[in-house]
Amino acid sequence: MTNPEDPKKANSIYEFTVKDIKGNDVSLDKYKGHVCLIVNVASKCGLTKSNYEELNELYEKYGDSKGLRILAFPCNQFGNQEDGNNDQICEFVSKKNVKFDLFDKVEVNGKNAHPLWVYLKHKQGGTLGDFIKWNFTKFIVDKQGQVVERHGPKTDPKNITSLVKYF
Repeated sequence: MTNPEDPKKANSIYEFTVKDIKGNDVSLDKYKGHVCLIVNVASKCGLTKSNYEELNELYEKYGDSKGLRILAFPCNQFGNQEDGNNDQICEFVSKKNVKFDLFDKVEVNGKNAHPLWVYLKHKQGGTLGDFIKWNFTKFIVDKQGQVVERHGPKTDPKNITSLVKYF
Protein backbone atom coordinates (compact mmCIF):
# COMPACT_ATOMS: atom_id res chain seq x y z
CA MET A 1 0.00 0.00 0.00
CA THR A 2 1.38 3.42 -0.88
CA ASN A 3 0.45 6.86 0.27
CA PRO A 4 -2.19 8.61 -1.82
CA GLU A 5 -0.88 10.99 -4.47
CA ASP A 6 -2.93 13.77 -2.87
CA PRO A 7 -3.12 13.09 0.89
CA LYS A 8 -6.02 15.50 1.28
CA LYS A 9 -8.17 13.23 -0.91
CA ALA A 10 -7.61 10.11 1.19
CA ASN A 11 -10.72 8.45 2.64
CA SER A 12 -9.11 7.39 5.92
CA ILE A 13 -5.78 6.88 7.66
CA TYR A 14 -5.85 3.32 6.33
CA GLU A 15 -4.57 4.55 2.97
CA PHE A 16 -1.21 5.53 4.46
CA THR A 17 2.02 3.66 5.03
CA VAL A 18 4.55 4.90 7.56
CA LYS A 19 7.89 3.66 8.80
CA ASP A 20 8.22 2.41 12.34
CA ILE A 21 11.15 3.50 14.51
CA LYS A 22 13.17 0.54 13.16
CA GLY A 23 12.61 1.59 9.53
CA ASN A 24 9.99 -1.03 8.63
CA ASP A 25 6.99 -0.12 6.49
CA VAL A 26 3.72 -0.21 8.42
CA SER A 27 0.40 0.01 6.62
CA LEU A 28 -2.02 1.87 8.86
CA ASP A 29 -4.78 -0.51 7.84
CA LYS A 30 -3.40 -2.71 10.63
CA TYR A 31 -5.28 -0.33 12.96
CA LYS A 32 -8.71 -1.01 11.46
CA GLY A 33 -11.28 -1.38 14.21
CA HIS A 34 -9.17 0.50 16.76
CA VAL A 35 -9.48 4.00 18.13
CA CYS A 36 -6.12 5.70 17.57
CA LEU A 37 -4.46 8.66 19.20
CA ILE A 38 -1.81 10.05 16.85
CA VAL A 39 0.68 12.47 18.37
CA ASN A 40 3.93 14.21 17.43
CA VAL A 41 6.44 13.73 20.24
CA ALA A 42 9.78 15.11 21.37
CA SER A 43 12.15 14.03 24.12
CA LYS A 44 13.47 17.45 25.18
CA CYS A 45 10.28 19.52 25.44
CA GLY A 46 8.82 21.05 28.58
CA LEU A 47 5.72 18.96 27.86
CA THR A 48 7.62 15.67 27.45
CA LYS A 49 7.50 14.28 30.98
CA SER A 50 3.79 14.78 31.58
CA ASN A 51 2.72 13.76 28.08
CA TYR A 52 4.73 10.53 28.02
CA GLU A 53 3.49 9.61 31.51
CA GLU A 54 -0.12 10.28 30.60
CA LEU A 55 0.10 8.58 27.20
CA ASN A 56 1.48 5.52 29.00
CA GLU A 57 -1.40 5.69 31.50
CA LEU A 58 -3.97 5.95 28.70
CA TYR A 59 -2.42 3.01 26.89
CA GLU A 60 -2.33 0.89 30.04
CA LYS A 61 -5.93 1.77 30.85
CA TYR A 62 -7.47 1.36 27.38
CA GLY A 63 -4.97 -0.54 25.22
CA ASP A 64 -6.07 -4.06 26.11
CA SER A 65 -9.52 -3.32 27.47
CA LYS A 66 -10.78 -1.03 24.68
CA GLY A 67 -8.26 -1.50 21.87
CA LEU A 68 -6.78 2.01 22.01
CA ARG A 69 -3.69 2.42 19.87
CA ILE A 70 -1.27 5.29 20.35
CA LEU A 71 0.89 6.20 17.37
CA ALA A 72 3.79 8.46 18.34
CA PHE A 73 5.80 10.28 15.68
CA PRO A 74 9.01 11.99 16.81
CA CYS A 75 9.48 15.39 15.22
CA ASN A 76 12.37 17.86 15.41
CA GLN A 77 10.62 20.88 13.90
CA PHE A 78 9.98 22.68 17.18
CA GLY A 79 12.93 24.11 19.05
CA ASN A 80 15.29 21.28 18.04
CA GLN A 81 13.74 19.18 20.83
CA GLU A 82 14.01 15.79 19.09
CA ASP A 83 17.49 15.99 17.61
CA GLY A 84 18.50 12.39 18.31
CA ASN A 85 18.59 9.57 15.79
CA ASN A 86 16.16 6.66 15.95
CA ASP A 87 18.45 4.60 18.21
CA GLN A 88 18.69 7.48 20.68
CA ILE A 89 14.93 7.98 20.56
CA CYS A 90 14.42 4.25 21.27
CA GLU A 91 16.78 4.48 24.23
CA PHE A 92 14.87 7.47 25.58
CA VAL A 93 11.43 5.84 25.28
CA SER A 94 12.67 2.58 26.80
CA LYS A 95 13.60 4.56 29.94
CA LYS A 96 10.02 5.91 29.92
CA ASN A 97 8.64 2.32 29.66
CA VAL A 98 6.73 3.21 26.52
CA LYS A 99 4.61 0.31 25.23
CA PHE A 100 2.68 2.14 22.50
CA ASP A 101 3.78 2.30 18.86
CA LEU A 102 6.66 4.55 17.91
CA PHE A 103 7.45 5.59 14.36
CA ASP A 104 10.25 7.11 12.35
CA LYS A 105 10.99 10.79 12.90
CA VAL A 106 8.86 12.89 10.53
CA GLU A 107 8.20 16.46 9.60
CA VAL A 108 4.64 17.54 10.34
CA ASN A 109 4.74 20.98 8.66
CA GLY A 110 6.15 22.40 5.46
CA LYS A 111 6.88 21.00 2.03
CA ASN A 112 8.44 17.85 3.51
CA ALA A 113 5.55 17.08 5.85
CA HIS A 114 4.72 13.38 5.88
CA PRO A 115 1.55 12.70 3.83
CA LEU A 116 -0.23 11.29 6.90
CA TRP A 117 0.27 14.60 8.71
CA VAL A 118 -0.91 16.55 5.66
CA TYR A 119 -4.09 14.46 5.84
CA LEU A 120 -4.54 14.85 9.61
CA LYS A 121 -4.19 18.64 9.43
CA HIS A 122 -6.56 18.82 6.46
CA LYS A 123 -9.26 16.85 8.29
CA GLN A 124 -8.91 18.71 11.60
CA GLY A 125 -7.46 22.18 11.14
CA GLY A 126 -6.17 24.20 14.06
CA THR A 127 -7.60 27.35 15.58
CA LEU A 128 -5.11 29.67 13.88
CA GLY A 129 -4.44 27.51 10.82
CA ASP A 130 -3.91 23.95 9.70
CA PHE A 131 -0.26 23.83 10.74
CA ILE A 132 0.99 21.99 13.81
CA LYS A 133 1.98 24.60 16.36
CA TRP A 134 4.20 22.58 18.70
CA ASN A 135 5.14 19.14 20.04
CA PHE A 136 2.39 16.89 21.40
CA THR A 137 -0.47 17.87 19.11
CA LYS A 138 -2.95 15.00 19.34
CA PHE A 139 -5.45 13.63 16.81
CA ILE A 140 -8.18 11.13 17.68
CA VAL A 141 -9.07 8.70 14.92
CA ASP A 142 -12.21 6.56 15.23
CA LYS A 143 -12.56 2.85 14.48
CA GLN A 144 -13.32 3.62 10.83
CA GLY A 145 -10.07 5.54 10.36
CA GLN A 146 -11.71 8.98 10.41
CA VAL A 147 -10.03 11.92 12.14
CA VAL A 148 -12.66 13.10 14.63
CA GLU A 149 -10.83 15.45 17.01
CA ARG A 150 -7.70 17.52 17.35
CA HIS A 151 -6.16 18.61 20.65
CA GLY A 152 -3.38 21.11 21.16
CA PRO A 153 -0.04 20.54 22.84
CA LYS A 154 -1.17 21.87 26.20
CA THR A 155 -4.11 19.47 26.41
CA ASP A 156 -2.92 16.74 28.73
CA PRO A 157 -3.75 13.26 27.43
CA LYS A 158 -5.61 12.48 30.68
CA ASN A 159 -7.93 15.41 29.97
CA ILE A 160 -9.10 14.07 26.61
CA THR A 161 -12.21 12.63 28.20
CA SER A 162 -14.04 12.57 24.86
CA LEU A 163 -11.80 9.69 23.78
CA VAL A 164 -14.02 7.13 25.50
CA LYS A 165 -17.04 7.89 23.33
CA TYR A 166 -15.25 6.43 20.29
CA PHE A 167 -14.63 2.98 21.86
